Amino acid sequence: MLIETFYDKVTGTATYVVFDARSGHAAVIDPVLDYDPKSGRTKTLAIDRVIDFVRVQNLTVEWILETHAHADHLSAAQYVKGSVGGRLGIGARIAQVQVVFKKLFNIGEEFPTDGSQFDHLFADNETFGIGKLTAQAMWVPGHTPADMAYRIGDAVFIGDTLFMPDVGTARCDFPGGDAHAMYRSIRTLLALPSETRLFTCHDYPPAERAPAWESTVAEQRQRNIHIHDGITEEQFVAMRQARDATLEMPTLILPSIQVNIRAGAMPPAEDNGVSYLKIPLNKLTAK
Repeated sequence: MLIETFYDKVTGTATYVVFDARSGHAAVIDPVLDYDPKSGRTKTLAIDRVIDFVRVQNLTVEWILETHAHADHLSAAQYVKGSVGGRLGIGARIAQVQVVFKKLFNIGEEFPTDGSQFDHLFADNETFGIGKLTAQAMWVPGHTPADMAYRIGDAVFIGDTLFMPDVGTARCDFPGGDAHAMYRSIRTLLALPSETRLFTCHDYPPAERAPAWESTVAEQRQRNIHIHDGITEEQFVAMRQARDATLEMPTLILPSIQVNIRAGAMPPAEDNGVSYLKIPLNKLTAK
């Protein structure tokens, strides 16, 4: 198994290409579409770097994997699928997220809330193949009710469940988020062998270091500022709830969610041929 990482500085997102060096089969994990909130324009600069790599390496994209419906970047999954193919997968509980945000954005009845926009909905502990590599989907709720991690060999792609040890853990105050569930999900991950490599979806590094995205179970257990060994569930929940109460909404949450619950597709064009994103006024809590 080989892993190539593409870090997007604008959103702090790490997109991964995981591939079987023997067969050339690959998975693209958490692809990013560039979006300018000031102009409403999208670009493909970040994801084109990924696609160029896939083509240069002559890889066959078997899977496009989303760890969850992101609130901080628009998914480029449809662009990847149209460019180099692949089946688009996400956790089966995406349907719960779709129900919540269909109501928030007042999306019409033509939008199903059964996850059918995706090619495959993963169940907890489901196994699947990437060439000759065996992968396992792991349900890790807390940040959202639908978060999945993907274990491939000695690596686990953990989405927003954990950040780098000096940054801590993801927020749990989005609809369906649950700090108790987050604690239990993290402890499940940290029960894996100590040398297991953990690849996070985001890094928001402190000023004194460059962006990073890979740690180990042992490092997280020893040094994670929010949930190192010895932190109880009650302590973690109290910390997480107090911290979440101070956080502003992510800059791109409103455009991102509308696209990401549609599996990276834009809302249907209106009669003038233009797609529009909605801004629900006075509905989200402002810090």
